[in-house]
Amino acid sequence: MRTDIFARLDREPEPPKIETPRMSRHRIALFGGTLAFYLAIVVAVLVSSWLVTLDWKVMLFRPYQQWPQLHAFLDYYVVLGQRGPTAVMVASWLGWRSWRQHTLRPLLTLGASLLLLNLSVGAVKLGLGRLGPHYATQIGSAELFAGGDIFPSGHTANAVVTWGILAYLATTPRARRYLSAASAFVSLGVGLTTVYIGTHWLSDVLLGWTAGLLILLALPWFEPLITRTEVWILSVREQWRTRRRLRKPVRQAPVTPEPVALALGGDATAQGAQEAAREVAQGAAEEAASSGSAPGAAGAGGHPGTAARARAHPAHPVRPERTPPAPAVSRRPPHADRTPRSSAGPSRPVAGGPVAP
Repeated sequence: MRTDIFARLDREPEPPKIETPRMSRHRIALFGGTLAFYLAIVVAVLVSSWLVTLDWKVMLFRPYQQWPQLHAFLDYYVVLGQRGPTAVMVASWLGWRSWRQHTLRPLLTLGASLLLLNLSVGAVKLGLGRLGPHYATQIGSAELFAGGDIFPSGHTANAVVTWGILAYLATTPRARRYLSAASAFVSLGVGLTTVYIGTHWLSDVLLGWTAGLLILLALPWFEPLITRTEVWILSVREQWRTRRRLRKPVRQAPVTPEPVALALGGDATAQGAQEAAREVAQGAAEEAASSGSAPGAAGAGGHPGTAARARAHPAHPVRPERTPPAPAVSRRPPHADRTPRSSAGPSRPVAGGPVAP
């Protein structure tokens, strides 16, 4: 029995249609404000403004030395922002959601959000090339274009997108509020943990939060593409199943040979059958005559059923069945007072008297 998502889609009836978020005016306004804040952070770091000075102050404060008792716990907590473990956990939950809701939309939405995250955040990381606090070379410098890849914070942006997608896919307003609060708490904690450990500047975390929020706000624009992708995947699956069904050999039941019956229909067919029967009888008679017996004549030593068997089995020679002739020599024992018939004796007189000399 199949237990995959496609088997569930085939087995169960379709659920009520789930409404997808739309790009409303409110969402567009939020997206525009978040994008402006994103650009402001980038510009502030590029010009080495007060934000870069704040970065150095927090770094020199060394939070991991101020509260060392939190270090062991936060080392595990920051895993909630790593892309691999979080993607596996959230994908497992969304896979169950897909199975329950009979749709591939949750998994496809997660895949689209992670793809957008990698493209946008990765491009800025490689383009600006900022070094981390542990690799800084000059106090007060923004450490840009030095071959680094920590601006914006990937852990922070990943936490916002991965856990925020649960709130985005919520089916009720109440669930959306609770999941939004939970994802915000996790994202804030992961970002501050990276600052505590010293792997990111504070401005890296701010840009990471903003980058993740931009992706969540822009997802409704990609909903039509997600829908078309789902339809395409299901159609490819149906084509694959059809080809597999055609390639599968069909088991056929063994065919038992049936006796061939000769159907005699019409005068021509009956006449032909009679001629064939006469030829068989004639052949049997000739074969019996050659062996010294007349088939069908009981008085001549033949058996009355011989001709019938010859007609029934023309392929086999007919063996004569008459009684063999008696031997020429008499089987009676010789008698002493009896004269053998074959011995030469006196001639009988001819009727009419003796012949005159």
